[in-house]
Amino acid sequence: MSLAPATAGWTWRKPSVIPGFGLTLGFTLVYLTLIILIPLSALIWRSAALGWSDFFAIATSGRTLNALKISFGTAFAAAAVNVVFGTVVAWVLVRYKFPGRRVVDALVDLPFALPTAVAGIALTTLYAPKGWLGAPLAWLGVKVAYTPLGIVIALIFVGLPFVVRTVQPVMEEIDREVEEAAATLGANRFQTIAQVLLPGLAPAIITGFALAFARGVGEYGSVIFIAGNLPNVSEIAPLLIIIRLEEYDYPAATAIAAIMLVISFAMLLVINLLQSWSRRRYG
Repeated sequence: MSLAPATAGWTWRKPSVIPGFGLTLGFTLVYLTLIILIPLSALIWRSAALGWSDFFAIATSGRTLNALKISFGTAFAAAAVNVVFGTVVAWVLVRYKFPGRRVVDALVDLPFALPTAVAGIALTTLYAPKGWLGAPLAWLGVKVAYTPLGIVIALIFVGLPFVVRTVQPVMEEIDREVEEAAATLGANRFQTIAQVLLPGLAPAIITGFALAFARGVGEYGSVIFIAGNLPNVSEIAPLLIIIRLEEYDYPAATAIAAIMLVISFAMLLVINLLQSWSRRRYG
C-alpha cells in the first residue's frame, strides 16, 4: 500500500510580483469605505428620508435649478477655456527655452498653494467696477464682478494647473522628430498640430478637462467673493447648501448635495467613457 505525498491535492499559488497585495488591498478598501463610501451613503440616506414628493419639490425649485445651472455651467465653461489655454501654456513650457521659464513654470502651481479665499479677494479687487481691470472693462460695458462671468474667471484661475500639469508630461514624451518628419512630408503647422500632436494628447487633455471641471463644480472660497451671491443670478449650489445649513434646513441641504453628486457622477462617467474611447483610438 502506497501513501500519497502530504502535499497531494494542494494547489500552489504563484507568488505575486508585488508583495503584500492582500494587506494593501484591505487597507485600500477600508480607507475608501471610511473616507468616501460611508459619508456618501449617509448623504443619500438622509436625502431619502425626505420622500419623493419633498425631494422633487426641492430639486425643481427655481432657486435650486438656477444654482445648479450656474455651478455646472460656469465650471464647464472654465474647464473648456483651460483646455485651450492650458494646452498652449504646456506647449510653451515644453517646446521653448526662454529667460524666466522656471518662474513661469512655478507660477502655474500658484493656485495650488494659494488659499482660495485669498484668490477670491484678489480677483474681486481686480475686477470690481473700480478695480484695475474692472474699471476699463466697465468703461467698455463689460461687467465682471458679481456676475457669472466673474465666477468663470475665478474657476479658470483655480483650474488652469490641472490641465497644464496633466498635458505637460505627455507632451514632453512626444519627440520633436515627429513634428520635423511631418513638416518634411509637407504638412503645414496646423496639420501637424491637428493630425500629429493632438491625437496623442487627447487622453491627457480630456483628463485635464475632467479634473478642472470637478474642481470648478465644488469650488467655494474663490467664488463667493467675486460672484456677489445674488439668488437666481450668481448664486452657486455650494453656497445654497451653506445657506440651507445656516437655516437649519438639513433635509434641503442634503437633497441639493445629493443632486450635485448624481449630476457630477454622471458627467464624470461620460468623461471617463470619452477617455477610454480616445485611448483605444489614439493609444
